[in-house]
Amino acid sequence: MTNDTSKSRHLSQPLSRRSALMAAGGAALAPAVGGLLTGRAQAKAPMLGVSAPEVHRVKLGDFEITTIRDGAVQLDGPHPIFGHDQAPEDVQAHAKANFLPPDRMEISFTPVIVNTGDELVIFDAGNGAGRRPNAGKLAATLGAAGYTPDQVDKVILTHFHPDHIGGLMEDGASLFPNASYVMPEAEYAFWTSPDRMGTPAEGVAKLTQSNVVPHAEKATFIKDGDSVAKGITAMDTSGHTPGHTAYMIESGGKPFLLWGDLANHYVLSLQKPDWHVVFDTDKDKAAQTRRKVLDMVAKDRIPATGYHMPFPAIGYLEKYGDGYRWVPASYQLNLG
Repeated sequence: MTNDTSKSRHLSQPLSRRSALMAAGGAALAPAVGGLLTGRAQAKAPMLGVSAPEVHRVKLGDFEITTIRDGAVQLDGPHPIFGHDQAPEDVQAHAKANFLPPDRMEISFTPVIVNTGDELVIFDAGNGAGRRPNAGKLAATLGAAGYTPDQVDKVILTHFHPDHIGGLMEDGASLFPNASYVMPEAEYAFWTSPDRMGTPAEGVAKLTQSNVVPHAEKATFIKDGDSVAKGITAMDTSGHTPGHTAYMIESGGKPFLLWGDLANHYVLSLQKPDWHVVFDTDKDKAAQTRRKVLDMVAKDRIPATGYHMPFPAIGYLEKYGDGYRWVPASYQLNLG
């Protein structure tokens, strides 16, 4: 009786980090000792590096939506990229409060493919092979998604930043030889203007000339409210760039928002939508647009995808303090 009581008391004590580590150490030691006793050599596999899924597909009414991981880059941050107008220590503290490193970050890239049943549509084209050491994988990953470049019927662009248009051309030729193109009219006008030359925008303007302009003859230039494909409508979300455009996708009465670069970080852009982002052309307007659209997504409980959200980059928003919280989708869109 005394032994049972003592054992019960021992089991009821909370498990500390130290005791957990000691228990784990003992468990790890057991097979090693077993190996020594039997004389068997222990297999040792090589380190393989970080891995991540590359393709994710869901249903929206009669549509299929596929997100493709074009890769990711690791860099210093989040300040001054995010919270550009804030004190560095405040941005770092907010990152730490959300279990993120205060001085390093990752930015991923997610083009999206929508099969409407009438057309195979791709939104944005990634970085392009060779632009970055760990990105530019769209062309190579299309096969894993079940598609070939010549099957793409329409390419729709949110805006012309390099990580969105870099993959339009591969080895000097169009990656999507049979596609037509949809481009925001204001975006095309801005980046093809001679006024960009000799300014900090010159690099993007030159990439626009080499990667976008060759497709202009096959392009439709659109503005806010235009229908760009079956069930897909353009939405002016300028601020990040002068012609930045999001797209509302709807099938079977079910909406889904593709917001491009409206919000570029799942914590800092969403929880702090008024903070300036260094990549935004008009930082005040971008913040105003961001808050307006994010409020709609949260209030109407619309599933959404953002180009730089953590892969598979599909989720929901809920109000969180003065901002919003990213809620990754689980099985909601697997059910048709």
